[in-house]
Amino acid sequence: MGQSSRAHEGFSAEERAAMKDHAEELKAARRSGSRADKAAQAEQAVLAKITGMQRSDRVMAERVHAVVKANAPVLEPKLWYGMPAYALDGKVVLFFQSAEKFKARYATLGFSDLARLDDGPMWAAGFALTDVTSEVEDRIGALVRRAVTSSADR
Repeated sequence: MGQSSRAHEGFSAEERAAMKDHAEELKAARRSGSRADKAAQAEQAVLAKITGMQRSDRVMAERVHAVVKANAPVLEPKLWYGMPAYALDGKVVLFFQSAEKFKARYATLGFSDLARLDDGPMWAAGFALTDVTSEVEDRIGALVRRAVTSSADR
């Protein structure tokens, strides 16, 4: 096969920034302090990240944050590659990716393989968001509850 006319340029500036964010997050997680102090600091970092988003992403991220907190209080907010995320025992279950972060036309609500969303041999693990209406909040709440419910509890 012939080579493409464009040479591979490596990671984009957005990808490099996300990796740098993740390195800083790992460094912050290793700092000393009580679990409660670290959880409070992690939530403050998530809220600060949300506050710094452009308006449309910020409004959606604030609503997603409230829905997650109300429907799955067992999940702990944390930054993950510079994105608001929600973890169980330190492992990310879901995250909010702003449209601005990767210059996309929509934000994304993504779920990791730890989310219990299984539905036969195929199911959605990511959702495009252009607005978070009350109907969308209800759908997110149901997904978040399902994501943290064990199969024995269903």
